[in-house]
Amino acid sequence: MDRRTFIASTTAAAVMSRLSWAAAEHRIEKIGLELYTVRDALAKDFEGTIARVAKVGYKEVELAQFFAHLPEFNPSAKRAREILDANGLAAPASHVPYSALSPENLPKVIEASKVLGHSYIVNPSIDRDVLKQPDGWKRAAEAFNRAGEECRKSDLHLGYHNHVEEFKPLPDGKLPYDVLLAETDPKLVKMEIDLGWVHEAGVDPIAYFKKYPGRFPLVHVKDFDKERNMVDVGKGEIDWKAIFKKADVAGIKHYFVEFDNPKDPFEAIQASYEYLEKLRF
Repeated sequence: MDRRTFIASTTAAAVMSRLSWAAAEHRIEKIGLELYTVRDALAKDFEGTIARVAKVGYKEVELAQFFAHLPEFNPSAKRAREILDANGLAAPASHVPYSALSPENLPKVIEASKVLGHSYIVNPSIDRDVLKQPDGWKRAAEAFNRAGEECRKSDLHLGYHNHVEEFKPLPDGKLPYDVLLAETDPKLVKMEIDLGWVHEAGVDPIAYFKKYPGRFPLVHVKDFDKERNMVDVGKGEIDWKAIFKKADVAGIKHYFVEFDNPKDPFEAIQASYEYLEKLRF
C-alpha cells in the first residue's frame, strides 16, 4: 500500500468511525416543560411566563391547569395558542381533570385542545370516589377507553399520568398500573409515565417499556436525591442515560421536565434544561 492510499484509507476509516459514534448517540431534540412547575407565575402573568419559559430554550410545554374550570378558560384557547405561537412553543399535551372526560365535558375539551394544537389530553388523577369502589381501577379503565374512542375521532390521543399509588398492590395483589395497562385498549389509551414517581415507587420503568412497548409516548422528567427530595433534573440519583436509551422501545416522543415545588421555579427549569440539553444517550 503506497503512502497516498494509506492516508486515504485511514482518513476514510476515521470518518466512518466518527459517523458510527455519532449515530450511536442520541439527544432530546425538543425539551419540554410541564407548566405545573411555574403555575404560580403563570396564574399571575400567562404571557410573560410563557415568554420566560421559551427564553430558557424549551420548545414544548404541557398545560397543567388550563382545563381546571370547565368551560371557562383564562386566557381563551385561541389567545393561549397565539401566545404559544408567538414564543415558538408547541403544546402537544395538556392535563385535564377526571371530570373533563365525562360525556358532557369531553366535547368542550376536545374542541379547545384542537385550537391549542394538542395531540394528547392526559388525566393525572382519578377521582377518589371512583377508586374507593372495589373495582375502581377497572372502572377507570373503562372510562378511559370510552373517552379514548371519542378522542380518536378527533385525531387526539388520551393519556394517563401516574403517581406512586399506582404501584401499591391491591387486595388481590395486582398493581393498579398493571390493571390500567391490561384493561385499556393500546390504540385508545397511552401512558404518560412520570419517571420520578416511578423511581420513588421502587419500580423499574425499563421493565414496563419492554413489557408494553410503544405505550409511553410522553414522559415526565423529574429527579430525586438519596434523601428522597425532589431536585433539579441531573442532580438526583436517577440514571437518565439508561432510561432514555430505551426511548425507542417505550415509544417516547415528548419529554416534559417537572419540579413540583422548587424554591425558585425559573432557576429550577433553567438547571434542568441545561442538564438535558447536554445529555447524550
